[in-house]
Amino acid sequence: MQGESKNRVTSTITRTFTIDGYDPRLLFGQNDVYLRRIEKAFPPTIVARGNKIIVEGEPSAVDKVIRLFEDLTERLGNAEYITEQYLNYAIEMIQEEGNGPARVIAEDEAAGGQSKPYIRPKTIGQKKYLDAIQNNDIVFSIGPSGTGKTYLAVGVAVAALKEKRVSRIVLVRPAVEAGESLGFLPGDIRAKVDPYLRPVYDALHNMMSPDKIQKYIELGTIEILPLAFMRGRTLDRTFIILDEAQNTTPDQMKMFLTRLGQGSKAIITGDVTQIDLDIKKKSGLIIIQKILVGIDGIEFVYLSDKDVVRHPLVQQIIRAYERFDKDSRKE
Repeated sequence: MQGESKNRVTSTITRTFTIDGYDPRLLFGQNDVYLRRIEKAFPPTIVARGNKIIVEGEPSAVDKVIRLFEDLTERLGNAEYITEQYLNYAIEMIQEEGNGPARVIAEDEAAGGQSKPYIRPKTIGQKKYLDAIQNNDIVFSIGPSGTGKTYLAVGVAVAALKEKRVSRIVLVRPAVEAGESLGFLPGDIRAKVDPYLRPVYDALHNMMSPDKIQKYIELGTIEILPLAFMRGRTLDRTFIILDEAQNTTPDQMKMFLTRLGQGSKAIITGDVTQIDLDIKKKSGLIIIQKILVGIDGIEFVYLSDKDVVRHPLVQQIIRAYERFDKDSRKE
């Protein structure tokens, strides 16, 4: 009997998925580019006929394809377009975990509402990040470029300011290249530090009008400054964001964290693979992960290449570098 089971030909099944209420082209992509991507990712045969999708193959593989189309239609039902980035993410989730991300992500999108479109998560990792911010006063977000670490933090801060849960926002970045030579740069203090803080400005401009940003800066409601200018301050009812934290020293990280006053939140973001410190200096972001273990109210969230929401090639570039680094360590 055991020999017969080994030689048994794997059975195939055929299932039909009907697209109700949506233009099939929204699922298939322009010139069926999404459909071809799905066919390449899964072994079953996929045939589209009008609003019906016929899937034939090994049962478990067919089930995954059907679950993918269910996830994509649920995404459309949440009034969200299917992008190439989302499709690739959903395919990976189905292949690895058996379920797509649409329902989990939609739970947080509904909580955001129309007034907060800039803090809607695009991946499950981003949702965990937003949940951590909601439930903790200090959150560390560590991951590669393009995962929305800074953008989401600024979005939550702007929402908190508009809802009067905080009285101001302080956005901080270490100006590694400037160091003690900051005073030798031409112009006033803003001209000196602007180049180091430009990414923070970019995130703000996606959420508020330039006039409102300028007004808030003039009133001190929004402060954008280099890390060195945080020394000696205590910030109450403030949403504080430290960006590019991998470029802080352990002493700078301690100094920043001890600025937190009553009713404040702090978000610290960074990518430990892109440290610009002198090779002799240790990164405060790496050290702090060993120091603050198990403290209530503090959470570390780790994002990965799966959470990249920039151009799809960015995800592939990050993975290529990871493979290269891994191979280099073997040599």
